Amino acid sequence: MTTVIDSHIFTNLFSTPEITAIWSDRQRTSYYLQFEVALAKAQAQLGIIPAKAAEEIVKHATLDNIDFDELRRQTELIGYPVLPMVQQIVRKVNEVEPGLGEWLHWGTTTQDLTDTAVVLQLRDTLQLVETSLNAIIKALTALSEKYKSTPMPARSNLQQAVPISFGFKTARLLATFLRHRQRLHQLRPRLLVLQFSGAAGTLATISPESSHAPVHADATTLAVQCQLLVAEHLDLALPEIAWHTERDSLAETATFLSLLTASCAKFATDLKLMMQSEVGEAREPYVPHRGSSSTMPQKRNPIGSAYICAMASSVRALAGGMVEAVVADHERSTGPWEIEWITLPQICALSHACLVQTQYLLEGLEVDEEGMKRNLALSRGAIVSEAVMMGLGKKIGRQYAHDVVYELCRRAQLEDKSLLELLKGDEGVKKAGLSDEELEGLCDPANYLGLSEVMVERVLAAAVAEEAS
Repeated sequence: MTTVIDSHIFTNLFSTPEITAIWSDRQRTSYYLQFEVALAKAQAQLGIIPAKAAEEIVKHATLDNIDFDELRRQTELIGYPVLPMVQQIVRKVNEVEPGLGEWLHWGTTTQDLTDTAVVLQLRDTLQLVETSLNAIIKALTALSEKYKSTPMPARSNLQQAVPISFGFKTARLLATFLRHRQRLHQLRPRLLVLQFSGAAGTLATISPESSHAPVHADATTLAVQCQLLVAEHLDLALPEIAWHTERDSLAETATFLSLLTASCAKFATDLKLMMQSEVGEAREPYVPHRGSSSTMPQKRNPIGSAYICAMASSVRALAGGMVEAVVADHERSTGPWEIEWITLPQICALSHACLVQTQYLLEGLEVDEEGMKRNLALSRGAIVSEAVMMGLGKKIGRQYAHDVVYELCRRAQLEDKSLLELLKGDEGVKKAGLSDEELEGLCDPANYLGLSEVMVERVLAAAVAEEAS
């Protein structure tokens, strides 16, 4: 293997069969052929090329007529695979009638095919991404609803902070992935745009003078109509102007995937920490021997989370290359274009695999409510010290209450006593006039979830509203 994605052993961990098919040599060549077929149909309709030529081009522009070994050899010589592919189809069409195949690829250029093929690959990639994204949103919605009132410790700088609900934690992720879905819908119109502009982007080759049957007097109308028909055949938007060396939409897509997978890694990082033996609040789905150790039979490693974090980190690193490729020279670049060929297939493969792994973990997530309850009790009540301080502050002043509670929390740890026990025995607290029941209420983590439930409901309502729109 040259990358882990190419490995027979690792491929289904760092890629998926569906995404591999989209970025394969065969599928890329298939997109080239789709372009040529769309172009031939459009040009025949407008009288630019003979109808018979278009008919034979459509008939012969198939993968069955491509010798991939020859295509590889010629690509190594020429530097690009489009011309060698065109030459093979031209030969096939010329066998029907000499010279008829010369109408193939009329008025277009290598970059037109290459860029349009990439757009089609990304279109199909984003369909896979959206399917996984929808499933992730569905899983997070179910978790947020189920655990919206389940108390657990929030953590600040890896230390226990105040109580939250587990549903609040998952609803924050849900809100994030809802934003990602909005981003996906917003970027599609900018991305799914035809590239068909000719050598320097001016479509100068499409004119009445270069047509088979020059029935159109206006060169602008002829070129625009040809471009429009090709776009319609491929179900892509019409470009306002050539974008041969304006690569922002491709870089935006890569950056979107880096953000999306980073959110997957945020979830996976939290899950890794929650799976620690000393924490034990949630676990990856159980499958016999998944994440097992070769020497320690008790181990249950967060293997899915590890893969997610590794893939997301790699996507972020590779996405920088796509931004680098935006810096292209003049009207046809010398080098930046090829960066995309190296990085974009890897970005898409890793991203889809990352989403699939995230979906799997969320759908089968094991939540340990007892573990959360146990951890809430670890601090002997200190986790609700803010609630106690605020409750006492109404009676004895906030700053004085802060100092009292601070000292009692320190004593609770040193004396191995609960904060509640010390509160009940403290003379200063007694002067505040709070009953034992009131103190017990202040010390119950379930009573200090703030607006956890309200905010979860807001996010759930937003998810429903988005689905309906």
